[in-house]
Amino acid sequence: MRDIKVASRYAKSLLGIAIENKCLEAVYQDMTMINKVCNENHELVLVLKNPIVKGDKKLAILNEIFKGINNVSASFVKLIVAKKRENILFDIANAFIDVYKEHHNIKIAHVTSAVALNADQKENIKKLVNKSYHSTIELIEKVDAEIIGGIILRVDDKQVDESIKRKLQNLVMEFN
Repeated sequence: MRDIKVASRYAKSLLGIAIENKCLEAVYQDMTMINKVCNENHELVLVLKNPIVKGDKKLAILNEIFKGINNVSASFVKLIVAKKRENILFDIANAFIDVYKEHHNIKIAHVTSAVALNADQKENIKKLVNKSYHSTIELIEKVDAEIIGGIILRVDDKQVDESIKRKLQNLVMEFN
């Protein structure tokens, strides 16, 4: 839990620096790339968390992997390694993506359905959610045949379960 708080603080600081230097979009792309690389390469995350590997070696690895990133991002990575926080670089990248979306008023809507939604259904869901949140909506779709039909929609900490499975469970509870 402590690392997540620290990562969030670093991410907010990076957001402020990126805005100040007018390179927010470039830094967002860099943090998205760092997030993707760390997601796909568990070995890299293990190396970054390994206290035996020296900081200069970790910095050399990161510089080689991310040599095309923005100067602000590169300086930030260097600072993270100098402060011996490279073990939470992945968490910082995740936290930065979250604060970036918050800064741009982007909400993530998680939709679970029994079958894949078509483009019109996705657009209707985005419009429906936009009425409540007045935000840009990013839809993350999950297909789960176990819900039988309908959808489950979750935005932030609110969830609407209009699945057939839930309705059947409610019906069973009424009769018991």
